[in-house]
Amino acid sequence: MEKVPDREELVKRARAVQPVVEKHVRWQEENRRLHDEVVEALDDVGVFRMRVPARYGGYESDALAMAEVASTLAQADGATAWTTSVWWIPTWMVGMFPDHVQEEVLSSHGGRVCGTLSPSATAEPVDGGITVNGRWGFISGAPHSHWQEIIAMAPTPDGSEQYPVVALVPMSDLRLVDDWHSVGLRGSGSVTTVAEDVFVPSERVVPLPSVLRGESVSEANRELPMYRAPLLAVAAAASVGTPTGLAEAALDVFLERAGERGITYTDYARQADAPVTHLQVAEASLKVDQARFHGERTARLLDSKGALGEEWSLRERARCRVDVAAVCRLAKEAVTVLGEASGGRSVYTDTPMQRILRDVTALNLHALMYPQTGFELYGRVLAGLEPNTLYV
Repeated sequence: MEKVPDREELVKRARAVQPVVEKHVRWQEENRRLHDEVVEALDDVGVFRMRVPARYGGYESDALAMAEVASTLAQADGATAWTTSVWWIPTWMVGMFPDHVQEEVLSSHGGRVCGTLSPSATAEPVDGGITVNGRWGFISGAPHSHWQEIIAMAPTPDGSEQYPVVALVPMSDLRLVDDWHSVGLRGSGSVTTVAEDVFVPSERVVPLPSVLRGESVSEANRELPMYRAPLLAVAAAASVGTPTGLAEAALDVFLERAGERGITYTDYARQADAPVTHLQVAEASLKVDQARFHGERTARLLDSKGALGEEWSLRERARCRVDVAAVCRLAKEAVTVLGEASGGRSVYTDTPMQRILRDVTALNLHALMYPQTGFELYGRVLAGLEPNTLYV
């Protein structure tokens, strides 16, 4: 039996995969999905098993490991890191279902479960389950996934109103629409998936509010530290590594070029000698440090409360949302400073800086990571108001 790798070992493995990722970055941008060799390399080092229970060959890795592994992958490519982090979240959500459902989903294929939190489908009750019709956009990693976690609106038992449910569906039951023609995170394969009269047995359906609160119906998972958490806190911790790693990559790329290029129409033969450059790299570096602080704060909170089995306060849940929002904003600000200082050559598609800037901008547009929404939610809670969203 394989020894379960610790955080340091997992980061080391992620670093070893960086050359494979870098080799295929251009291909992934052009083909708008991850390269098979990249997926296989990540699978080989166990990245997809980090949020899988040990009884299915998983590692049950802590949240800080997720943040550090994603950051390491993002230093090579943001789309690869983002897709990996997205797979972690629905894979964790599988743990909310009965144990025999987890066995069906995780025992053969590991942790490549894609998903969504948008209830853009309808579910009609039928004998033994529900029939689902609808479509979901931005499904990162769908082309390489085995299952998808979906959200649909279903009628209450008395039929008086609708409520959201989470369901698990094999990818073979869904139709993929190749519509991912994006500016940022181009390699993530974030296509649309479509359900057309898809039957889902009742054992693979649970209420979304229960999942948001981290209320698992699994007997085996109830005492595992990584399942003692609300969903959005888990999602935040899984997501913070990618923007942080992109900002770190931008700083590395900038400093490497600053010692080799001059500043056009000045007498600076080396950009690194100019005082304005010193101000720029100092500002960007501090923003990267601040981003890492917010990301690690959320990850450590998730790990500590999971280990102790403590209840989550509303303020703590909202703080996870604002932390990932702060990470995104700070990372974008750092990359923007460095990108604007990188000169005209940086607009060419063969330079990493333009890709990094596009990727970090795309992250800032994500509905659960958009900075102003996260700040408003946290401010509401601090002001003593109730959240105006389920997603906290």
